[in-house]
Amino acid sequence: MRKKKQPKTEEIGIRELKSRASEVVRSVKEERARYVITQRGKPAALIIPLDSAPPEKSADEVWERLVKIGKELGKGWQNEKSAVEILSEMRR
Repeated sequence: MRKKKQPKTEEIGIRELKSRASEVVRSVKEERARYVITQRGKPAALIIPLDSAPPEKSADEVWERLVKIGKELGKGWQNEKSAVEILSEMRR
């Protein structure tokens, strides 16, 4: 089984994007191109094909994951104070 070749990611400045928006969107849609949008030479955003975006998780899924991580961390906790107590002390 062959891996799909990942299209090259191109950088494009925000001003150039303004003048070439239709061309860029067409390229993303039809050729599965990817663009890093720069602002003053620094990466600011990413344009990728919609079906390449990671699926969004519901708030419940995220919360369940956080609870699970909390339980895993709690198993190895070796301090007599809880993490909440330690954080409260640090904030004083």
